Amino acid sequence: MAKTDNSKLVAIVSYITLIGWVIALVLNMQSKTKLGSFHIRQSLIIMLTGMILAWIPVLGWIVGIIVFIFWIIGLIAAINGQEKEVPIIGPLAQDWFKGL
Repeated sequence: MAKTDNSKLVAIVSYITLIGWVIALVLNMQSKTKLGSFHIRQSLIIMLTGMILAWIPVLGWIVGIIVFIFWIIGLIAAINGQEKEVPIIGPLAQDWFKGL
């Protein structure tokens, strides 16, 4: 029986809340794929940016909208099976979280 490639599933699930991210990380550790790892890093930086900067008064609302747009960009790329970095923070994620 041939082993199925779950990279697209891992990529998509990584964007669905923190619990989805943890599930995607576990799935990716079992069968590591380039696409899965890429989106795990992207979704992590999006979540961290949102959690950290959302607490700043007024700026938090603006950042929240930008983070939501980045989340949509990342999710659409995952659905399409593309390795498309989100603007500004995407390259940082690929550099900072190489081990994931």
